[in-house]
Amino acid sequence: MIDGGEAIRKLALNLARYSGLAPLARPFVGGIGAILMLHRVTAAPEKPNSVNRHLNIAPAFLDRLIADMKGQGYAFVSLDEAIERIRTGGKGGQFATITADDAYRDNMTEALPVLEKHGAPITIYVAPGLIDGAADLWWDVIEDIVDTRSRLTLNAANGTTVVDCSTPGRKAQAVARLNAWLTLEVPEEEQRAALRDLARSNGFEFGSGRPCTLMNWDELRTVSTHPLVTIGSHTVNHRNLKRLSEADARHEIEDVRRILAEKLGGEPHHLAYPYGYASAVGRREVGFARDAGYVSAVTTRHGVLRAEHAGFLHALPRISVNGRYQSVSHLRTMLSGITTPLANAGKMVVTV
Repeated sequence: MIDGGEAIRKLALNLARYSGLAPLARPFVGGIGAILMLHRVTAAPEKPNSVNRHLNIAPAFLDRLIADMKGQGYAFVSLDEAIERIRTGGKGGQFATITADDAYRDNMTEALPVLEKHGAPITIYVAPGLIDGAADLWWDVIEDIVDTRSRLTLNAANGTTVVDCSTPGRKAQAVARLNAWLTLEVPEEEQRAALRDLARSNGFEFGSGRPCTLMNWDELRTVSTHPLVTIGSHTVNHRNLKRLSEADARHEIEDVRRILAEKLGGEPHHLAYPYGYASAVGRREVGFARDAGYVSAVTTRHGVLRAEHAGFLHALPRISVNGRYQSVSHLRTMLSGITTPLANAGKMVVTV
């Protein structure tokens, strides 16, 4: 199945590259640095043809990317240092800092050796609910349910419907339909129960406890002591904050600091908003993060960093390093800054 949007974006990236616009634009729109966003980093994904394969990159690609960026003059720094560089307007040259969401085990086993090779720090954002099993990696669960069925029934608010999962293309459409149902139609607080009802009504045996792809608390305690690793907050239960009441959203943002301090021995100073796109975080949530005392907070909005971000430390954009654009050339184009206004209705300084 071809993703039309992805094809258009890749065409735009190639046009910017081959026309020479990207390297020409970099001195003018490349900004002062970038925050890179990772999820999974493994050479052996469990399901290489997964609908969610875009969340994964190969360690060898991460190695090539860091080496290439270093060759372009980027200094790889910790998130703490990155914030200080933003505050000083980028003095010291272009910099990059690496972040990873959700605390996948391969961040420790496969990404960290690459980072050690290059002396590149990483911030790993942890959601305690995902580690304890109190919250679900629902995007993986939905795909697992669809993969085991040729058809399934969906009990939605407007009635029961049959969802066709008979071919790879139909499975991809089914996953998209179920993702939309769970994230747009089901109230955030009811997602867990709705997901279990979907599994049960279709004869799928729902696994108990935390996903095996994530680090456990012992592993997190070990990795948190590594000199290149900073632990950040990813809220308590990885919920869409914009869909929650003020009280529940503040709980997700504030209480995670106490939980991570109790579990890992240190209070986190940096936050990543779950999902991070426009329908998941806005000015209200940015205010909550500031009130909670975080030094910084990152979204998933696409963009490079500019000196003006010193006034928006709780709404910082990132450059996604993912399986869809596993090309050093594509990342060079993104880092040039030319794609920042293209992805953000002309805005050069991306916030919320």
